[in-house]
Amino acid sequence: MLLIATCIAAVLTGVVAVAFAGLVPAPFPGVARVFPAPVAAQVPVAVNTNYDPHPQYTFAYNVNDALTGDSKSQQESRDGDVVQGSYSLVEPDGNIRTVLYYADPINGFNAVVQRGPLVHAKGVVPVAPALRAF
Repeated sequence: MLLIATCIAAVLTGVVAVAFAGLVPAPFPGVARVFPAPVAAQVPVAVNTNYDPHPQYTFAYNVNDALTGDSKSQQESRDGDVVQGSYSLVEPDGNIRTVLYYADPINGFNAVVQRGPLVHAKGVVPVAPALRAF
């Protein structure tokens, strides 16, 4: 009996849903059709015209941490749509990796990766593993 009642409810729900969608006339008096709301007029988005047509900047940083052995640096400059720079870091095996890069609208982004000689870290203290309490 419960199965029959569930089927009847599902069929009636489907009929009412189709009627509300406006696909067929409303099957019951007093059941209103629902129509989509009118589309709002497109409001133009304000464009920020306060920009630099020829941006220029230069920055650089350098990190040399004797305690952890972390050593890296970067420098970059931009003149309009042309960006050039480099960065370097000491890899875990002691080699220096240097990346020289250049980007412009005609050639896109180009990078050259170089690996240098071994660097012998001085004063690096190995960190002891944490003791666990059981």
